[in-house]
Amino acid sequence: MNNLELIKEFVVENFLFGDGDRLDEETSFFESGIVDSTGVVELIAFLEETYGVKVNDEEIIPENFDNLKNIGQFIERKRQNLHTS
Repeated sequence: MNNLELIKEFVVENFLFGDGDRLDEETSFFESGIVDSTGVVELIAFLEETYGVKVNDEEIIPENFDNLKNIGQFIERKRQNLHTS
């Protein structure tokens, strides 16, 4: 299972209660009402635990967390930084 599939599975199970039919990689979590501010905290905790990354406060912006594609790219950047640090 790749990063996007794993993240999508988490979002579908925790925020859409198994109904992921309307969710593609560019569906806006915030505009669609899928994830609220509490959901962002849950999502970040999942990402930190699953990928071993630390999300800094200044990184919690829509450009990083508004959809599956953005989250996937964010995780890839964070993981690359782990390997180059």
